[in-house]
Amino acid sequence: MIPVLILAAGASSRMRGRDKLMEDVHGQPLLRHQILLASPVGPVFVALPSQGHPRETALLHSHAVPIYVPSSAEGIGGTLRGAVKNLPECTAFMIILADLISLETKDLEGVVQSKSVHPNHLIWRAATADGLAGHPIIFDARLRPEFENLSGDTGAAEILKSHRHQTYLHRLQDNRARHDLDTPEDWNAWRQSLA
Repeated sequence: MIPVLILAAGASSRMRGRDKLMEDVHGQPLLRHQILLASPVGPVFVALPSQGHPRETALLHSHAVPIYVPSSAEGIGGTLRGAVKNLPECTAFMIILADLISLETKDLEGVVQSKSVHPNHLIWRAATADGLAGHPIIFDARLRPEFENLSGDTGAAEILKSHRHQTYLHRLQDNRARHDLDTPEDWNAWRQSLA
């Protein structure tokens, strides 16, 4: 089992005052939904902006461990820099964006399986059915030091670019590797699709 880091320290700025990670998904906040789907894969860690943040309630009665990342104010690069260094010792770790609404546990397990089947890589990454790279992503722990230099809002783009020839893409069904909901309109459309 490998640690799973859920990135939940963003500002949810496009939601116009609402927090997308606390939006209701099948009777629970989205963040808690993501914690539960990741739990069978490995120990779950959740990057949060600060202790006492309202999102922390989504971790109650779960085994998820919060990682408080003040540097998240810089953007996703700051979140990754602050969170990855606080993960336990491991041979590899998985990173998931908290707002990918369509992911299922079997998708995460599929990426883990691709690591076993294709061990001669440094990155194993979910992709859409037509091959567009998305999440979750597993990084070999040998790449961990490279996270110490991240900043800004481009996330791990430089790391991914540097090691693109050592990346294995694991295709998921449909668009679930990239399907996020960023605005109230996105959420309304998604809920209507379920009706």
